Amino acid sequence: MKFLFVGTNPENTGAATHFVALVQALIEAGHQVSAVVYPDGLIANNLADSGARLYPAKFRNAFDLRGYYATLKAARDLEPDWLVGNFGKEYWPLILTSRLLGVPVALFRHRTPAMGRFSGYLVPRLAQRFFAVSNHARQAYLDRGVPPQRVRVLYNPVNMAWCQPDVERRKEILHKQGIAQDAIVLGYFGRMHETKGIFTLLEALDGAMAQEPRLHCMWLGHGTGSQALGERIEAGSFAHRHHMLGWIDDVHPYYSAISMLAFPSIASETFGRVSVEAQAAGVPVLGSHVGGVPETLSPNVTGLLLPSGNVVAWRNAILRMCDPEVREPMGVAARDFVDRHFNTRVIADEFVRILNDG
Repeated sequence: MKFLFVGTNPENTGAATHFVALVQALIEAGHQVSAVVYPDGLIANNLADSGARLYPAKFRNAFDLRGYYATLKAARDLEPDWLVGNFGKEYWPLILTSRLLGVPVALFRHRTPAMGRFSGYLVPRLAQRFFAVSNHARQAYLDRGVPPQRVRVLYNPVNMAWCQPDVERRKEILHKQGIAQDAIVLGYFGRMHETKGIFTLLEALDGAMAQEPRLHCMWLGHGTGSQALGERIEAGSFAHRHHMLGWIDDVHPYYSAISMLAFPSIASETFGRVSVEAQAAGVPVLGSHVGGVPETLSPNVTGLLLPSGNVVAWRNAILRMCDPEVREPMGVAARDFVDRHFNTRVIADEFVRILNDG
């Protein structure tokens, strides 16, 4: 099949990572893909050597004629079987282009709650395929009256090669951070906001660190809570065992450095890509039982689901995961779990199957 993807969002987001991974998955499966992308943005840079033909463009809004011109040019060159979009600002341009060219359009939605009243009603009904990225997200549309047959679920694909465990990389990263090679390292990778449960995690970690002297935490990310988190860490008793690395564009190498990943959100999450990526690297996950997070792991097999905001439960779970007899079998199971459910080849095949399912 031939696909024209349109994604002119320049930011580093989960939707952008999904866009890149799905394009690469389809190319690896033998499909022909072109993409209209923001010039020199994350998507363009990650697809530069993918085999996709790229057309630089920007959609500032639904009326940006330059974006339409680039999309129509790409469509004329490729003559695609499907248009595919990932970002809200391009839903209506792609629906209009679909009608103009007579080419069906598939749209992904990565957020809940749903769109505004007008778009939330029409977009799932006008797109030939409308995808939510979890059953939790799909339910949000059904609750707003969208017919069940109009919303399909396709999980985020994960490139297993990006998440290969690497012992030498682990040694290098731990040495750079001044962490002992035999340390047990919990990782938090994501936005630093209170709703992400970072303060619950910090309190639970300090309780666990008091009992496990080898336990460290590596914090990757930034956000409105970064300063407050740093101040609380400095005021605590274990500041030297917390390592705040800030925002890192490519976190994949750091999965090799951690022993477990924490996903402690207290607000609902649409999915949880970082959970799946960590497991792909053989890292078990501690996740809050909220939103779409439970769909990203196998409880008590590849990780643990915990009540959000419960410091005692999180402290006890961290200590339990410090036991290698618990942690290591989960890590082995985790990589197999992701390979079976989220591998790029699995998601690409399912995507094509759904598109062909009239």
